[in-house]
Amino acid sequence: MPYCPECGGEMQYIMSMKQFVCKSCGLTLTKQELIEARIRLHPDFKSEKEKRQEFHKEYLKWWLGKKR
Repeated sequence: MPYCPECGGEMQYIMSMKQFVCKSCGLTLTKQELIEARIRLHPDFKSEKEKRQEFHKEYLKWWLGKKR
């Protein structure tokens, strides 16, 4: 469930509008606008897929490193 970048409230997807609407403040954003707002507000934001890839990369580096 995505959260509003303005107030932190829950956002609901409205299929007929093809937009997310905040239940608290009424902000409406498309999926792309929501992603851009998150990146702008939280530059270190990473998706689950990016986090998994980073974890696997670090694990592989550790596994192939010197073992003592």
